[in-house]
Amino acid sequence: MARRPAGLAALRSLVATWCERIRLRRALARMAKANPYLIDDIGLTRREAEAEIAKPFWEE
Repeated sequence: MARRPAGLAALRSLVATWCERIRLRRALARMAKANPYLIDDIGLTRREAEAEIAKPFWEE
């Protein structure tokens, strides 16, 4: 089997990271809307949660 170029592996990893950030930020947004008291339970302030939700997927 031919070996994949390192660039392709890096690209797959980057896309996977972006997808995970999208998934986590959407889950945080749902949590903030449905159960805002849970935001405190995970150690975030409302403002921190809103800032995280507002970030584009490419920002860490």
